[in-house]
Amino acid sequence: MKPGHQILTVVHQETSTPGFLGRNLSARGYLLDQYCPCLGDTLPEDLSRYDAVIVFGGPQSATDDDVAGIRAELDWLEKTVLRSKIPLLGICLGAQELARVLGAKVGPRGDGIVEIGYWPVAPTPEGKAFLPQETTFYQWHSETFEIPHGAVHLAQSESFSGQAFSYADHAYGIEFHPEITREMVNHWCTSERGSPKLKLTGAQPHEDQLASHSSCAGDARGWLDHFLDNYFLAAREAKAS
Repeated sequence: MKPGHQILTVVHQETSTPGFLGRNLSARGYLLDQYCPCLGDTLPEDLSRYDAVIVFGGPQSATDDDVAGIRAELDWLEKTVLRSKIPLLGICLGAQELARVLGAKVGPRGDGIVEIGYWPVAPTPEGKAFLPQETTFYQWHSETFEIPHGAVHLAQSESFSGQAFSYADHAYGIEFHPEITREMVNHWCTSERGSPKLKLTGAQPHEDQLASHSSCAGDARGWLDHFLDNYFLAAREAKAS
């Protein structure tokens, strides 16, 4: 692969970072072109110069129709990205947005339980190649998605069954965060918006998250290589051929 291939990324805050996923893709020769509709960026209708699209997580909800940036992302995913059949990855909020435009229900569990910190994720029977073994991933979410009609349910956790799905062999939604770095864990746990969430049921203490990061991040990053090589970037190669 020649350097210069571009991936369009969508983030949701001024402080957002692609983390380890960004470093991984940069090391593979990809350039990341970042947009933030929630800060006023207009998403392109022509995706021909991009090899893939990644929509990251954020503090908003996929049901925030009154937030102009979120509404713009939902419309763009439905009318531009999915129709183009470009490889697409939605992470956390991005996965919830993808699920919603595919017609699935998105929202809280309903009992106040969240998933914040490092929690084990297991493959479904259909997901054993996608996730070869149970892996402990970083999580930060209070909402979840049902699996869209026509999608393949790939992974689940004890508290939130919607952890990963694929759609039409080129679109993937994952609830967990393989891109997380230690710096991001610290920032999310201590930010004005994030710190209060550590008091919710299902949220691990900051110190426990850092300890788990030291022991679990390597496996999560190993899975990320597996996913990029065998699924996400492989979908790009298939589209190009």
